[in-house]
Amino acid sequence: MLAPNGFVKTIFLVASKDLRIEWRNREITATMGFFSVLMVLIFAFAFVNPAGDGLKSEVTAGVLWVGLLFSGTIALARTFDRERDLEAIRALLLSPAPRAAIYLGKLLGVVFLMLLVQLAVTLLSGLFFSASIGQHAVWLALFLGLGTLGYAAVGTVVSGALIRSKSRDALIAALLFPLVTPLVMAGVRGTSMLLNPETPDMESIVFWTEFLVVVDAVFLILGLWAFEPVISGE
Repeated sequence: MLAPNGFVKTIFLVASKDLRIEWRNREITATMGFFSVLMVLIFAFAFVNPAGDGLKSEVTAGVLWVGLLFSGTIALARTFDRERDLEAIRALLLSPAPRAAIYLGKLLGVVFLMLLVQLAVTLLSGLFFSASIGQHAVWLALFLGLGTLGYAAVGTVVSGALIRSKSRDALIAALLFPLVTPLVMAGVRGTSMLLNPETPDMESIVFWTEFLVVVDAVFLILGLWAFEPVISGE
């Protein structure tokens, strides 16, 4: 068993390896970014009033969370691609690295990429939809951060389970979206309340934040428990 500092070091080694490779080719980031920007532009041309009136907060919240869902799905669909090539996954599993550390390292890398793209989506949404993003930046970052963490926690396990599947790009969304429905519903509801141009209902916002924290904790615990049998069975 690794010492605690060795466990943490393994997490950052796995995450930094993925991020270094991504920095060299920018394949996943470019795909996520292109899709997310295109999505915001499509919604902007579809919903924005030519007279310059702002959109309802529900629309902006929906755009932000749709961007999180689909950009995250792109990242998760590719997160184990490099380990699958040349059977590198076998070498990783034969190493003394704990499965939990591998899971958390993969999770950390995916979360970083998702947050990077989500930042661009948020800024563009504020620009095109005249949303009051800057007024509640801390709360909005908290909502989207919790949503990203929970989504990636489940998605990393699902992605690992589909590492051998030829149809994983289609299957990952079919398996993942039903699992994260409570997370998305809570996030959209809380974000729409937060972006309300009138006085936000802070009591409800705090409730939905606490709900997201609980869901994230459950997803992380289940992910740590399920990742080892899922990935070891490949």
